[in-house]
Amino acid sequence: MRHVPIALLSSCRLGLLAGGLSLFAVACLQTLVGADDKQPATADTTSALDQTMKSLDGEKIDLSKYKGKVVLIVNTASECGLTPQYEGLQELYEKHKDQGLVVLGFPCNQFGKQEPGSAKEISEFCTTNYGVTFTMFDKVEVNGDGACELYKQLTKLDLEPAGSGKIKWNFEKFLVNRDGQPVARFAPKTAPDDDDFVAAVEALLADK
Repeated sequence: MRHVPIALLSSCRLGLLAGGLSLFAVACLQTLVGADDKQPATADTTSALDQTMKSLDGEKIDLSKYKGKVVLIVNTASECGLTPQYEGLQELYEKHKDQGLVVLGFPCNQFGKQEPGSAKEISEFCTTNYGVTFTMFDKVEVNGDGACELYKQLTKLDLEPAGSGKIKWNFEKFLVNRDGQPVARFAPKTAPDDDDFVAAVEALLADK
């Protein structure tokens, strides 16, 4: 699958909104889903979903079960100024889950110790306050020597628009295509209803 520039996603989305299924919009979609360009040198050639992680309820989940889906991976926290993003993430999930969107939340206590609770406390918090129904996992570390293998892999990649390197804060977002390859990374303050972010999600969902 092609690594798609965010600017092109935005232009395509605007074309769709402004002119229905215009020639411009059709051309954009053909570019997004049918192009045969070479992968950039920084693109991942292995799946990000070749990991087994433990959910909040203790179940071991083989992430490869999500291959064929569009996966949004986000590190979360319950006591952060960005915690209300749970609401937007849940709305995005509910809107697009039937099209193949999966949201995976990974609580992390590395940023200001803003996720101090137990697995049970985190689960109750997410359900009671935000009605979260997407899959939440046990607490992980995302930076440093103790980082889980999933995040060690993700942070090595140079992905638009946020680039590579350490996770900056809670609610950083990675998009993984249906082949299991990470294709985009968004900064923590990028809201789930941000135009560019939604355009990226919708473009990946359209690529079947």
